[in-house]
Amino acid sequence: MNINTLYKLKKDDKMHKYLRENSIWYKYLNRSDRNYEVFIKAMKKQYRLGFTDKMSDTFDNIELLSTAIESLK
Repeated sequence: MNINTLYKLKKDDKMHKYLRENSIWYKYLNRSDRNYEVFIKAMKKQYRLGFTDKMSDTFDNIELLSTAIESLK
């Protein structure tokens, strides 16, 4: 594994956690540095870190708050 890739993995807590939970990625990351991008996509998909996921969560939170405010009236 490239030292830069290893540093990036250790620096980000979510990446490090995902790597520990899915240890098969050690093998893929050791084989090729190009697998790092695939690793990032898989992590974002599992932890819902994509843009559309964030927007969906934001809209859900806004809807929850508006429902709570309506029930307080």
